[in-house]
Amino acid sequence: MAEFQSIAEMMQSCAECAVETARDRFGFELDYSEESIESLETILAGVSNSLNLLENDQVEEQVKLWGGYLGEVVRRYWHGGWDLIQYPGGAAAVPTLLVSGSQLYPLLKVYRRLTMGEGENVWKFYEQIRSRLATVHPLDGTRDAADGQ
Repeated sequence: MAEFQSIAEMMQSCAECAVETARDRFGFELDYSEESIESLETILAGVSNSLNLLENDQVEEQVKLWGGYLGEVVRRYWHGGWDLIQYPGGAAAVPTLLVSGSQLYPLLKVYRRLTMGEGENVWKFYEQIRSRLATVHPLDGTRDAADGQ
């Protein structure tokens, strides 16, 4: 496994792998746009149908891959940052996206989508995030300049 200097570097690497996997395995072009989360939802529906939930390593790999992508889309659009924070009520620190004072858990959302089904739709989740963040953090139409986007 690769060594990373930060959780941000690891999540960006996971997102890049998701882009490659989406293209090579599923025929989708994920481009870090908000609209690409709809494609991500379609991919997750397929992955959840074929995923063996008893294979913890396989589940963890899929969660990091697709959760990293979901988180990177949100981070880039809403100028957030990654950190490792203990999940409320949990014992372990998890990759957390910090945006305008909010803590978001994109990997946990993907885990729930893969293990609990359609009721955990990531596109609907993103729409809720966008609605909530737009009231506290209006965008100026630009993406994170550090991403070169």
